Amino acid sequence: MRALVQRVSRASVSVDGVVRGTIGPGLLVLLGATHADTGQEGTWLAEKVAGLRVFADDHGKMNRDVLGAGGACLVVPQFTLYGDARHGRRPEFTAAARPEHARPLFDLFCAELARVGVHVERGVFREHMLVVLANDGPVTLMIDSPARAATGAS
Repeated sequence: MRALVQRVSRASVSVDGVVRGTIGPGLLVLLGATHADTGQEGTWLAEKVAGLRVFADDHGKMNRDVLGAGGACLVVPQFTLYGDARHGRRPEFTAAARPEHARPLFDLFCAELARVGVHVERGVFREHMLVVLANDGPVTLMIDSPARAATGAS
């Protein structure tokens, strides 16, 4: 699995002009899955995201995780994270998991964040979404689950 994580001062996601998820300070997580991903990757990635120390402590150092900073997560399904644009001008998405495989992993990831105490708002799976954010820092990290990082899979 792959997550593009952005520290935000606020973020929201809308579908057809209706806000479906919104947070104040916290993390916007764009989340993608590939064919070989399992719940093990989803759990690992959720714990990694929840524990990221990217929020300032009292001395201005990045020492707090999202819970310690009193933040939340807005998780948006994003199959295009597995897009391959190395050849030609049109990206291909063959590495992205099919929806019937990806959706349970998305749901598991959100449930695992909630299990460790993070307030979770969600984007809408398989919908055209408008994501609005104020990137704080900016702080943006790409995180691959260990199985993907070890094999270099994309």
